[in-house]
Amino acid sequence: MRNQPKYSFFKNTSYALNGLKDLLTTETSFKIEIILAFILTPIIIILDTSLVYKLLMFISLMMVLIAEVTNSAIERAVDLVTLEHHPMAGRAKDVGSTIVFLSIIMCVVVWGFILLDIF
Repeated sequence: MRNQPKYSFFKNTSYALNGLKDLLTTETSFKIEIILAFILTPIIIILDTSLVYKLLMFISLMMVLIAEVTNSAIERAVDLVTLEHHPMAGRAKDVGSTIVFLSIIMCVVVWGFILLDIF
């Protein structure tokens, strides 16, 4: 049997908002990416293109944020286990960074192809 409290939508939402607040106060990369998302989202809305293209652009933008959150979770879990330098800890953190890197590449490629098609 799992040691888990009963599901509560409002409690779970508060946990998520606490995590978001923590990321916004402690993670510079996440702050930069969220600012870019707030700048680029209205551009998606304004662009004269198909709904499918707009959705692809938005999803690729959100994937960068999701990747950064995942990377932060990996880093924190590793730091919880050990603050000493360990090769496996470094490799885990590197893989988390790779997730972010690949999501940024995907976002740039999606935006690039769509903007080339539009213009």
